[in-house]
Amino acid sequence: MSVLAQIKNHYAVIGNPIAHSVSPQIHTLFARQTQRNIDYTRLLAAVDNFNGALDSFIESGAKGANVTVPFKLDAFARCDKLSRRAQFAGAVNTLSFGAEDKLILGDNTDGIGLVRDITHNYDVALGQKNILILGAGGAVRGILQPFFEEKPAHIFIANRTPEKAKALADEFSELGDISAGGFESIPQIPFDIIINGTAASLSGDTPPIDQAIVRNRFCYDMVYGKAPTAFLQWATEAGARQAVDGLGMLVEQAAESFLIWEGVRPDTQPVINALRN
Repeated sequence: MSVLAQIKNHYAVIGNPIAHSVSPQIHTLFARQTQRNIDYTRLLAAVDNFNGALDSFIESGAKGANVTVPFKLDAFARCDKLSRRAQFAGAVNTLSFGAEDKLILGDNTDGIGLVRDITHNYDVALGQKNILILGAGGAVRGILQPFFEEKPAHIFIANRTPEKAKALADEFSELGDISAGGFESIPQIPFDIIINGTAASLSGDTPPIDQAIVRNRFCYDMVYGKAPTAFLQWATEAGARQAVDGLGMLVEQAAESFLIWEGVRPDTQPVINALRN
């Protein structure tokens, strides 16, 4: 083991609630695989005291942190420098702490995590494809810039509140061909990929759209669970070519954070398999 690897680097995932997070398990597997000496813990922060928790963690000598609900906007506001991805996302899930200049650097790896899961793990290209995205919240905002890096033909955002979707599309129109509207105004074009970016699956709800839209298409639910989500069941019943959940996105976004901190990209497939099993 190198001298560099002997230095233990300290990381955590900050959120509230946080006891359910599998990030420590993921990063421990990454470290074992890459022979890096790290510790990674869960850090519960009071809803009104993200900055206090973050300051204490930095003062302990930490090198970086992941940030989850409900603190991604707080993390964005705290950063001294932001990556291009974070600027477009308007939220931060990965923090790096400068050892000498004390600057807090912010990135958002959610979008690239989703892109890598789709393109590398499922071998589905996004370039020149028509993509339908359901939902217009923060999760969708975080994936748009990385999606446009893949040069899709067109992205349509459908949302229960059309105005919210249209505002998001207007904001990202400089990056590529994008439009938006309500669920009832989805254009009659052959979408290749359908992404569920709503949290509806968590409450057992399915999208109010014609099931024919997903027939023979690649469908992806950004959430995941031990059993197939309501969206995945709905898409499978409708004849989707493939319907997959967001577990791979979780692992891939973690791998991107690990790469930022440790300078090496771990092999994600064994970790995905371990969590799935």
